[in-house]
Amino acid sequence: MTQTAFYIPSVNLMGSGCLTDAVARIRSYGYSRALIVTDAVLAKIGVAGKVAALLEAAGLTVTVFDGAKPNPTIANVDAGLALLRANDCNVVVSLGGGSPHDCAKGIALCAANGGSIADYEGVDRSAKPQVPLVAINTTAGTASEMTRFCIITDEARHVKMAIVDKHVTPVLSVNDPDLMLAKPPGLTAATGMDALTHAVEAYVSTAATPITDACALKAVSLIAANLRQAVAHGDDLAAREAMAYAQFLAGMAFNNASLGYVHAMAHQLGGFYDLPHGVCNAVLLPHVEAFNVQTSAARLKDVAAAMGEPVAGLSDADGAAAALAAIRRLSADIGIPAGLTELGLKDADIPVLAANALKDACGLTNPRPADQADIEAIFRAAA
Repeated sequence: MTQTAFYIPSVNLMGSGCLTDAVARIRSYGYSRALIVTDAVLAKIGVAGKVAALLEAAGLTVTVFDGAKPNPTIANVDAGLALLRANDCNVVVSLGGGSPHDCAKGIALCAANGGSIADYEGVDRSAKPQVPLVAINTTAGTASEMTRFCIITDEARHVKMAIVDKHVTPVLSVNDPDLMLAKPPGLTAATGMDALTHAVEAYVSTAATPITDACALKAVSLIAANLRQAVAHGDDLAAREAMAYAQFLAGMAFNNASLGYVHAMAHQLGGFYDLPHGVCNAVLLPHVEAFNVQTSAARLKDVAAAMGEPVAGLSDADGAAAALAAIRRLSADIGIPAGLTELGLKDADIPVLAANALKDACGLTNPRPADQADIEAIFRAAA
C-alpha cells in the first residue's frame, strides 16, 4: 500500500457568525500584533476595518496591508513583508479570497525563513514554519485559506510560481458566509468554477485516495446544486453556506491529491495576461478533461453522476461526455466566457504558455503525461 499524508489546518471554523469565535481564538493563542493582509476593495468597502476593529477590541495591535493584487506578485509580498517587520507583527491575518491568502502566505513564509518568495518555488523548499497565519475567507472558491499552496506572480518572467509547502498551511481557517453575501455575480461565478475545477482535478488525479475522493464528489454535488443560485441571488445565505462547504471540501481534496493541467495552464494565462484565475480554469476545464477521457472516463462518469446527470446504464465514455456537457452548461448559465480568445489569448503566445505550463505541471499530478504539443492543442481547442 502506498503511504499518504493528509494536510489541513488544525482548526477550521465554518458557518454564519463564526468570525466572532475566530477573533476570540486568535487572542487566546497569545498573538498581540497582527498584520491584516487584504485587497483594496475589501479595505474600501469597510470589511478590513470591521475585522481590524474586532481584533483591536480583543486587545491586539493591528496594521493593515491592502496591497494584495488580484494576481499577487513578488513586489506585493515584499511590500507586505516590510510592513510586518516595521511593526514587529507576530501573527498574519489574511482577509479575502485566494489573492490576499496567497500574498499573506508569501509574507509569513519569508518572515520566518528569510530571502525572497521566489526562493521557495517548488515543493517543500522552506526550512521552518511560517509566522502563524489565520486565514479569514470572503469567497467560495480558491480554498487557499486551508491549503499548502501559494501562487505568486513573477512579473519579470510573466509566470505564476507554484509554492507547494506544508509550512504555508494556516493555523486557523475561517469560513463565515456572512462575509460572502456582498460578492458580485461575476466573482461568485469565477470562484465557484475554481472550486469545481479543484474537485474534478483532484478526483481524476493519480494521487487520489478514498478520503480525497469522498471530499471531491461531495464538493461537485454541492456546487452543481448551489452555484447557479449563489450567482443569481447573492443574498441567499443557504446557497452561500453550501458553497463555502463545497469549496472547503474541494480544498481538502486537492490539497492532498494535488491538481493537473487545468491549473498548470490557468496559472500561465493569469501570469501572462493578468486574468482572473477562476475564469481561466472554467474555460479550460472541459477541454483538459476531454484530453483525460482516455484514461479517466470512469471517474468522469462519477463526476457526471455527482452533478445530477442520469448516467445509469451509460458506458464510461458516454458518462464522461455527460460530465463535460454538464460542466459547459453550468459555465454558460453563470456567464463564463465561451473561449480564451474572449480573454485575450493570442495564438502567437501559445508555445511559451504551453512550455511554462508543462514546467508548472511538474509539481502537480495528472492521469496521463502530456508533452508541449498536447498542451498547445488544448489551448487552441479552448480558444
